[in-house]
Amino acid sequence: MARTSKSRSGKGKSTRTAAPAKTARSKRPALPVRVALFLRRWIWRLMLVPPVLLLALIILYRFVDPPITHTIWTERHRLGSVDQQWVDIEDVSEFAPRSIVAAEDANFCLHWGFDMAAIREALDDGGQRGASTLSQQTVKNVFLWQGRSWVRKALEALITPVVEIAWPKKRILEIYLNVAEMDEGVFGIEAAAHRYFDRPPLELTATQAARIAAVLPNPKGRNAGQPSSFVRRRAASIADGAATIEADGRAACFED
Repeated sequence: MARTSKSRSGKGKSTRTAAPAKTARSKRPALPVRVALFLRRWIWRLMLVPPVLLLALIILYRFVDPPITHTIWTERHRLGSVDQQWVDIEDVSEFAPRSIVAAEDANFCLHWGFDMAAIREALDDGGQRGASTLSQQTVKNVFLWQGRSWVRKALEALITPVVEIAWPKKRILEIYLNVAEMDEGVFGIEAAAHRYFDRPPLELTATQAARIAAVLPNPKGRNAGQPSSFVRRRAASIADGAATIEADGRAACFED
């Protein structure tokens, strides 16, 4: 009996078709594009360096006294030398901080870096009066430069809230007392006390402290040791203001 051979044509069996292997190759961008991407990446990184360094300085100066400022460096270069000696606020007569606050920023303890009421008054007055707080002046003295420019004012406006967050009010005032110019080439309350009254800042009387505060913001044109009639009147007003802010609690933030 003849056997019938079955066809092995592949019925019932899966037939795999081997597709040709294709290697996916990612196309690299052209050299100019790669260079542009590299430069953009590093430009962004470099742009972050100044604000990071500034933030580090702000945090550092919360605990470490600023060694120099742009204004002190400029005056030292111009005059050959300057008079400045750091003094802790605890070693300053209580009348000096009160007088500076009364003269420059009576609401120092009440604002967060900007005195909005003073700014509105300055705008209503056509910009004839200043509205900078002690916080703003400290930022300008420590981190920026003197003179009027929109760039400096913009930087000052950006840095001031950060300083207000990082530093207590007492520290802001302490630094201001040590870096503000109070006569030509004379920076800080310690140098001013010796220059004008030949005594340490701890021994300043209410009148003497008020006269030093009265030379601001024009220390090169006014003299606390030989006061003009204007400086005498201004000092008397400052002394009254200093007593007022002490009585109504507006000195509490730097006298605690």
